[in-house]
Amino acid sequence: ADDMAAAGVGTLAAHMPMQGASGPLVMPFRPSLAATAMHTGEPVALVVAETALAAQDAADLVAVDYAERPAVVDVHRAATPGAPQLWPEAPGNLALDWRFPTAAEGGDPAAVDAAIAAAAHVARVGHVNQRIMVASMEPRGATASYDAATDSYVLRVCTQGARPIRDHMARILGIDPGKLRVITEDVGGAFGMKSSPYPEYPALCVAAKRLGRPVHWMSTRSEAFLTDAHARDSILEGELAVDAEGHFTALRLRSLVNLGAYVGQVAAFLATVNFARCVPGMYTIPRVDIAVRCVFSNTTPTAPYRGAGRPEANYLIERLVDEAARLTGIAPDEIRRRNLVPADAIPYRTPVGTVFDSGNFPAVFDKALALADFTGRDARKAEAKRRGKLRGVGLSCMVEHAGGVPTEGAGLLFPGDGTVVLALGAQATGQGHATIFPRVLSERLGVPLEKIKYSGGDSDNGVISNSSVASRTTSAAGAALVNAVAVVLEKGRKIAADALETAEADIVYADGDFSIAGTDRRLSLFEVAATAARKKAAGASEDDLDTRVATDTPQNFPNGCHVAEVEIDPETGALALVRYTAVDDCGVVLDHVLVEGQLHGALAQGLGQALMERAVYDLDSGQLVTGSFQDYAMPRAADMPPVVSAEENTVATTNPLGVKGVGEAGTTGSLAAVMNAIADAIPTPAGIRMDMPATPEKTWAACRGMMER
Repeated sequence: ADDMAAAGVGTLAAHMPMQGASGPLVMPFRPSLAATAMHTGEPVALVVAETALAAQDAADLVAVDYAERPAVVDVHRAATPGAPQLWPEAPGNLALDWRFPTAAEGGDPAAVDAAIAAAAHVARVGHVNQRIMVASMEPRGATASYDAATDSYVLRVCTQGARPIRDHMARILGIDPGKLRVITEDVGGAFGMKSSPYPEYPALCVAAKRLGRPVHWMSTRSEAFLTDAHARDSILEGELAVDAEGHFTALRLRSLVNLGAYVGQVAAFLATVNFARCVPGMYTIPRVDIAVRCVFSNTTPTAPYRGAGRPEANYLIERLVDEAARLTGIAPDEIRRRNLVPADAIPYRTPVGTVFDSGNFPAVFDKALALADFTGRDARKAEAKRRGKLRGVGLSCMVEHAGGVPTEGAGLLFPGDGTVVLALGAQATGQGHATIFPRVLSERLGVPLEKIKYSGGDSDNGVISNSSVASRTTSAAGAALVNAVAVVLEKGRKIAADALETAEADIVYADGDFSIAGTDRRLSLFEVAATAARKKAAGASEDDLDTRVATDTPQNFPNGCHVAEVEIDPETGALALVRYTAVDDCGVVLDHVLVEGQLHGALAQGLGQALMERAVYDLDSGQLVTGSFQDYAMPRAADMPPVVSAEENTVATTNPLGVKGVGEAGTTGSLAAVMNAIADAIPTPAGIRMDMPATPEKTWAACRGMMER
C-alpha cells in the first residue's frame, strides 16, 4: 500500500453521483493494494519474479500481520442496528437510501398506500436473490509495460471495452489518458464482470515502471472466486394491489442490496435505476413506489452481471403476479392477459418515465403459450402423477431496457490497399462482433466482405466508445456505423464530383461505386478514397475519407414471454426441466444463429441461478465457503432443457437498424419461469415461497407437505 501511495495511485472507486433520502452515495476509497483488508481476497501485496512459479514461492514467504476484526457478510445483518461497521462515513453500513419517484419527480407514495389499502386483493411476496459468481471461462489477466522514453504505459488486459478501461486507469494512475494504451484481444467470457478496473491492474503498471520490464499476471480459478466481482445479493419484497376484476392498480417494491466492501463502478446505479426502469414490466400498473437500500458488507464487491438489475426486478414482479393469481383464483395466464399493455397503446409511457417505443405484448404472450401447449398442461400433470412425479408449468413475461450508455463510436479507415477497416471500440466477448458488423457494413457500402477488415480492442484507434454491456452494442455501435457510412458517402460524393467534373447533385452511389446518374462514368469507393488521400497529402484538401464518428442512441425495449415446465421426483427432490419455451421480440434480427446463441447462453446462466448456484460466506469469519467448483455448482450440458424458441418481432424505432437487445433475455425471463413452475408443481407454502436456488434438498422438503396432504 505504501508503494502505491508513493506512486500516486488513487482510488479505484468511481461512480456517478447519486442522491438518496440518506444523502449522497457514500463511496469509500478503494485501494489497489490494501493496508486494511475489507474482504477475503482483497490484494495486499504484489510479488514479481522471473517466473510464475518463483513468484508463487516468494509470495508464500510474505508474512502479513492481521489484526482480526468482526465481519459482517449477510446483507440483512449488515443493515441491522449493532452490526459491525465498515466505514465511519456510512453509519449503519448504509451507502444509499434511494426512492422513486421522489416528490420532486412528481411522486406520491401516499397514492400507492391508498390504492393498496383499498384493493380487493393484495399480493405480497418476499424473496432472496442470492449472491452468485460470474465464473467466466477465462479468468482475468493482464500484462503491463512502461516506456521510459515516452513516459507511457501499455496494458494488455481482458476487458469489455479498451477505451473505458483506459480512461479509468488513467484517472487511478494520475496520468493523462494519452499516456496509456489499453489493448484487449480475444476475451473468454465477461458478462459485465470485466467492464471495470481491478486492483491488480494499477499495481502491475507501477511494478512495470519500477522494474523497466513488462509484468504479467494471470488469475487462477481460486483467485477468481475470491476477487472477480460477484453479482445479485439482495432481499426483495413486493406488494401488488388487484381490484375485484383482476386488474392491477398499484405496485410497491422494496429491495435491500449488498454492495460488498466497496462501491463497484456502477453497482448502486444498477441496484436502483436499472432495477426501477424494468417496472412495471409488460403490465399497465398506474402507480408505483420503489425504494432501494444499498449497504456495505465484508464481501467481494458486486458489479454488473448478465441483466444487471433487470432479472431482479422481473423476478419480483412475476412472482407477485403468480401470487395475485392464487389470491384471486384467476388463472395465471388469464390474469396476465387482462393486464398486458395493449398493442394500440404503444408508444407507452410507464409510471417510471420510460417509453416503450415498439412492441406487441399480447402477440408475444399468445405465441409463447401456444408453442408451450399451455392448454395441455393438466393432461401432462395427470400423466406425470400416474408415474409418481409432480409436474408444474411457470410463466414469466418480461420487458427489458437495452442500450445503457448512449454514446458509441465507429471508424471507417482506408489504408490504401483496396480495403476498408472497420474500427470499433465496443469489445466482443463472445457476441460475434467480427461476424455481424462487417456484414452490416458490406450491405451498407455495397462492397464484398473480403474487402472489409475488422479492428477492435485498442484504445488508440481514435474511436470514442463505451463497454459492451446492457445489450447495447448492436444498437449503439450499429447506429454509429450507419452514421459513419453516411459521412463517408457525403465526403465521397464531393471528391467524386470533382474527379468526374460534374455537379455533386449528379453523383449517385450504389454497389460500391460513385457514378454520374444516367451514365457509365464511375469511380469505385476505393478509387475515391485513394484520390482523397493523395489530395490531403499534397495539401489540396484538409480531409480524406477516413472517418470517425460518435453517435448517441436512445434505449430500446426487448420483451418476451418464457414458459418453463418442470418434473419433480417427490421421493428424492430431483428436478428435471423437461420443456422450455421462449418467445422474444428483439426487433430486426441481423443473424439468427447469434440470436439463438445469446438466448441459450443467457438461459444457462438463469437456470444456474434458479436451480443450483449460490455464493456462501461463513457468517463468523467472513471466509468464502464456496471457493471452488467442488463447492459451487454450475449447470452442465445435461442440465439444459430442450428449448423451443421463436420470435415475435416489432421494429425498434430508436435506432436505424431497428434492432433490440437480446443478450440478457434468457437470464431475465428464466428465473421466475422456473420458480413459478416449481410453485405450480408443489402448491404448498414451502413450494410457493421457495427461494433460489431450488436444490433437491429444498424441493424434497417442500414435497413432504404434498405427501402429507
